[in-house]
Formats: sequence, C-alpha cells, structure tokens
Amino acid sequence: MPVSRLSDLSDRALAPRLVIKVGSALLVGKEGVRRAWLTALVAEIAEARTRGQQVIVVSSGAIALGAATLELEKGGRGSLADAQAAAAVGQIALSGLWAELLGSHGLTAAQMLLTLDDLEDRRRYLNVTATLTRLLDAGAVPVINENDSVATQEIRFGDNDRLAARVAQAAQASAVVLLSDIDGLYDRHPKEPGARMIAVVEGVTSEVHAMASTESNSGMGSGGMVSKLQAAEIAELADICLVIGNGQHERPVARIIGQGIGTLFLPRPGKNGGRAGARKAWLGGRLRLKGSIHVDAGAAAALTRGSSLLAKGVTGVEGHFERGDPVAIVDAEARVLAHGLSEYRAAECDAIRGLHSSEQAEVLGYSPRSSVVHRDQLVLK
Repeated sequence: MPVSRLSDLSDRALAPRLVIKVGSALLVGKEGVRRAWLTALVAEIAEARTRGQQVIVVSSGAIALGAATLELEKGGRGSLADAQAAAAVGQIALSGLWAELLGSHGLTAAQMLLTLDDLEDRRRYLNVTATLTRLLDAGAVPVINENDSVATQEIRFGDNDRLAARVAQAAQASAVVLLSDIDGLYDRHPKEPGARMIAVVEGVTSEVHAMASTESNSGMGSGGMVSKLQAAEIAELADICLVIGNGQHERPVARIIGQGIGTLFLPRPGKNGGRAGARKAWLGGRLRLKGSIHVDAGAAAALTRGSSLLAKGVTGVEGHFERGDPVAIVDAEARVLAHGLSEYRAAECDAIRGLHSSEQAEVLGYSPRSSVVHRDQLVLK
C-alpha cells in the first residue's frame, strides 16, 4: 500500500526511509545558529529512528555560518569566491553541530559533501548509493550538503531542494520532506487574496508549474517554489513522494505529518509505464545535458506511446555531444518531452535527421543503429 496522505510518513511500513531537507534560514538566524529549534528537530529525527525509520538529512547552512565567522557581506553570497571561502569555514561548524546534537540521542552523524558531478556521473552516483546504504545499515544518520567550497557555478545544484531529491533517488528513500518558510504550494502567490494551499498534488504538470513563485521569504537561501517543484519531478521519476512544509515552527515534522499541514506530491500513476527503473530515474533526474534533439509531431506522439526516437522524426540538433551522452528531446513548441542517451554523435544525428533507415548507411558509412535514442535509454518528462 503506497503513501497517500501526510500521516503515512510516520508509518515504518509505508515510509521506512526519509530524507529531511533543512534550509539555511531555518538553521541560521540573525543571531547565529537557531540552536533551540535545531535541538527540537533532532529530537524528532530520534523519534523517527525509534519508530524504526531511517533518516537522511540534507542540511544547508555552511555558507551562512562561515560568512558570519568571516564577516563577509551579503551572507557570503557576494561572489563565488566568498561563497567557497564561507563554506570551507562553515562546514566545520555545521558538521560539528549535527554530530553533537545527534550524539545526545545516541545517534552517529556521518558527513557527506557532494557536488553535481557526483550524482550526474553514473559510476559516482552508484558509489554514493553504496555509501549511503552502508551508513544506514550501520545505524548512522548521513548529513549531506553540497560541497560549496569546491563547486563552481557550472557544477552546482544551486539549491538543496534538488540535491535532496537526487539523494533520495540514490538512497531509494520513501519520501523527501522539504522544510521551508511556507506551509506548502499555493494555487497562486500566497500574498494574493483568495490564495489556497493545495494539500495533494498528483504529478507536477504545466498547470502546477504555473502556480510557482521563485521568491523565498528569507532572502538567505537559494531555492524558491520553482526549485521545489523541480525536486518533486526528480523524486517522482523514482516513485518517491515529496512534501513541502513549514519548518519555522517548533517540531516542524510533527506539525506537517501529525497535523497534516503541508503539500504532498504523489507520483503520477502510469508515468513512464510505472515506476521508472533505477537507471531511468537517474537519467530523468539529471540537471546537466550535453545537447538537444528536436523532433516533429509524429515522433513526439510515438515517444508518448513508448517508442524509440528514429532519425526520420528528427528536425534539428543542438549542442556538442558524443554517443552515450545525455540529451533533451524537444518538440516543435520547444517543450522538453524526454531525456535520453544518444546513440550518435551530434554531427551524425544532424547528418541523418529526417532520413529513413535505408538512406542512413550511405551518409554514415556504416550500418545505422536501430534508433537515435532507444526507448530503454529514454525517460519521459
């Protein structure tokens, strides 16, 4: 029986493994670390462990802590160099804080620092999976943060919402709880008259995206509602639930799960033919692609029916990619239909676009492959 309501997240049988994401503004206030609040949250994590649930924490806060210590302007986000320096200092304090508070409940904290490349590269992604699995089996509580001290703008997640969803995929978690500065997703900007919070969302559609705002009330974090919806899409590919809830209250998890105050995102039934396999979930959650392949209406319709992408339906190619690189498949209206691994280099894709298989050998100089992107290496968005 799958999760269908927020209260199910306290059920060990329905949600044996949780990922809890803590934003910077929740952990660090104007006076420094919000220690009383964090102590109460750690007590909630300990209670979940007592119920038999495993917990992974994705924690922001390193840059904010380091910036305060180094007295950097703009919370350490004035430049990439400032952010990297602040993270190097703040990460020590952050990991020590989690270790201390978890240790007071007899729990062992384990620190993991990740960059985008760690979860975009398939082999490194599997290494993350193996490490998380071993830590959880050993009874530890992994505390994960983006490795901001070495990450550049080109390889950053940019927010820990999407990082939390990618970690949940790697750990094969049951649900992700994003503790934020808002109760959940509203049907319009929450400050507008008549704005209504949505309790349950089944799949992130274009209509759901239209409700999102990029604003963050605190100004300290880097994620808004847009990034949270992107996280929900990533989680959905692996059949993982995601929750947006207000972390500003004392014992926020109890408020969200116990009182049912939050938005629960459920995977769409039948998306990609059911639960995506582990490889497809990894592929669909990628944030960095090497290029794009544009297709006509016939090819777009065939993809939705579960077919591979054939050269005949390709209308254009963008980017520089090699065989096996991840690409976006885009329709005539510039909508991303899918992510997939290309069977050809970009130049080859361009050379055979619009051609039947019988015409491709003369252009390529060898027998064509069965498809440009095979359906087994493709996941619908």
